[in-house]
Amino acid sequence: MSAGSSPEQRSPRRELSLKVMEARQKDVGRGKVRIDVEMLAQIDVSPGDVVEIEGTRKTAAIAWPLSPDDATSERDIIRMDGITRKNAGVSIGDKVIVRKASVKQAASIKLAPSNFSITVDPGFVAYVKKKLKEFPLVEGDTVLIPVLGQAIPFTVIQVRPASIVMVVDETSISISDKPIEQTRYPRVTYEDIGGMKNVIQKIRELVELPLRHPELFKRLGIEPPKGIMLYGPPGVGKTLLAKAVANETESYFTSINGPEIMSKFYGESEQRLREIFEDAKKHAPAIIFIDEVDAIAPKRDEVIGEVERRVVAQLLTLMDGLESRGNVIVIAATNRPNAVDPALRRPGRFDREIEIPLPDKQGRLEILQIHTRNMPLSKDVELEKLADISHGYTGADLSALVREAAMNALRRYLPMIDISQDKIPPEILERMEVKMEDFMNAFKEIVPSGMREIYIEVPEVKWDDIGGLNEIKEELREVAEYPLKFPDYYETAGVEPPKGILLFGPPGTGKTMLAKAVATESGANFIAVRGPEVLSKWVGESERAIREIFRKARMYAPSVIFFDEIDAIAPMRGISSDSGVTERLVNQLLAEMDGIENLDNVVIVAATNRPDILDPALLRPGRFEKLMYVPPPDKNARYDILKVHTKKVALSDEVNLEELAERTEGYTGADLAALVREAAMRAIREGMRECVNRVSAACPPNDKDCRDAKMRDCMKGATIKVENRHFNEALTKVKPSLSQEMIQFYQTWIDKARQQLPRQTVKPSTFT
Repeated sequence: MSAGSSPEQRSPRRELSLKVMEARQKDVGRGKVRIDVEMLAQIDVSPGDVVEIEGTRKTAAIAWPLSPDDATSERDIIRMDGITRKNAGVSIGDKVIVRKASVKQAASIKLAPSNFSITVDPGFVAYVKKKLKEFPLVEGDTVLIPVLGQAIPFTVIQVRPASIVMVVDETSISISDKPIEQTRYPRVTYEDIGGMKNVIQKIRELVELPLRHPELFKRLGIEPPKGIMLYGPPGVGKTLLAKAVANETESYFTSINGPEIMSKFYGESEQRLREIFEDAKKHAPAIIFIDEVDAIAPKRDEVIGEVERRVVAQLLTLMDGLESRGNVIVIAATNRPNAVDPALRRPGRFDREIEIPLPDKQGRLEILQIHTRNMPLSKDVELEKLADISHGYTGADLSALVREAAMNALRRYLPMIDISQDKIPPEILERMEVKMEDFMNAFKEIVPSGMREIYIEVPEVKWDDIGGLNEIKEELREVAEYPLKFPDYYETAGVEPPKGILLFGPPGTGKTMLAKAVATESGANFIAVRGPEVLSKWVGESERAIREIFRKARMYAPSVIFFDEIDAIAPMRGISSDSGVTERLVNQLLAEMDGIENLDNVVIVAATNRPDILDPALLRPGRFEKLMYVPPPDKNARYDILKVHTKKVALSDEVNLEELAERTEGYTGADLAALVREAAMRAIREGMRECVNRVSAACPPNDKDCRDAKMRDCMKGATIKVENRHFNEALTKVKPSLSQEMIQFYQTWIDKARQQLPRQTVKPSTFT
């Protein structure tokens, strides 16, 4: 069919009516839309061609095929990002007309920043021109230009010729330094929120539908939902989601920040609330967003102040009183839902409560893609790996991680930049990129926000850093590392991995070291609890501390809780002479480990050298069901431990570690570490003595500066070798800490446990 065909002759297949869906993260801000290949063929469009999109206004974008993920879904859809939707004047779920575009080369284009002033120079104009190449533009469109890791929206004020155009080398571009519009709140779209697909779907049903099509609810004879409470840990994106809803529905949006409406004057707080609701009613359809709702609507029977009670009463009346509030939806956000007055948490007020959980691995990947969207990333950056290791990170934490990585990259380039200059050369800006090492260094700095109060920096201990104990290390891998790393494998097998592991054995055999290795190798969040520190003089505080530890572990799973010296907080009930606090602690621990509430993706590791005084109820299946005896090292294990501890020590060729392992019968791992340290200290002492003698001969008796300088020079050039005699001397000082009676004590307890607990096997080091 010729280009000059009349509309009457044109085939109806030359244009498509498609349903608008949100874009995939990788396409956001790139001027792309995704349409089914067969649908594109109907309008004679190939992937990479420009299409004209008509909603309430016309815009253009580059057409690409749908991704394989969409192959099974409906075909008559078009995936476009928030900017393209705004340019076409449509929302998700609307229909648009798509046809093949006639594209011309742009002679001139005039741009202006959308909402704040900028400084324009020739270098910036050239940069913008380079970024706009391959972008189809229409007068009135908004385009995003990444500037120093931030996407700045520009509005296309004028294009010549007046049609769909593409920027070419000959195009003249002018940029205004003044904005053309002032927005009341940041432009946030659903594509700016990662890891909340299900939540966004619920919000759209509850908010968008009533605001845009209230007649649907009238036809069904029901009242649409009037209030929604979003709750979840701090930093998961509750406020961001409310902003996105306001933007996507294009409703009138007003926000109440909890504390700012409170006033010391009688009746003024209530008056402010009434004014906000009245204003929203006038501009309906409208959304009122109450941030930190627990600050203005706490439980009335728990607050002392009269003002808070009156504010709660006023809010109850406004939300579900005698007077209708029209087409106004109230969205509230809180991270303390149980602190909100119960009268608000009923249908007619907050009809629905939607939990926004911590993002899972896929959600974390989406959030990282959003925050690195305009960042120059090096080829070695693996966002999937970062998403995999960032357990328990909220959206805000991941944003901080990306920002810290960018700061690390900036520090690398600072020596090349003269900060005193007004302008930084464009070639340096072009060369800047963020590498994987920047992210890994940032990862050490940024801790999940909810874990900060209980976070403990655990030294990195790998399995290879622990000598001997091969059988126990393999068992720990199976019960602590693999279930956290490969949960799907266990689900497929239909097996629930053990929740609790008790490491017991003589002091110094490496129980705490094994727990550190579990934390490092599993990559899980590690919560260390030193037994006595949870005890408090206040009634109920100790139990609350245990509850809080398990609550955090559940929230930031996968996680490992490590109880060191567990016998201090869980001794056998009925034998303690205190006020009963340890008995209540044991009860709390039993309830948390195997109570009504599930403990998913949480492994509990405990260590003790007094298993005989532990409460027997802790040692049954479902609690500490893996009892692992960490024995004193045998000859081969002692040799491995000596190899680990002498890895960085300069040994003389005459030192025979195998012979030394033979001579150290009864030594624990801690004893062997002390032995190596003592031998090395003796070698250092000898070297220092030689330097002192040499310096005394070279310097005058009272010249301290000469002595210090010569000592430094002597010690710098010295080579310290640890010899056999040093180990012989150390053996006379460092004695074995284990006695035969101690080993016999553990053997007796194991034999007794095998008889009393029928599930035990006869393994020497572990029994389950």
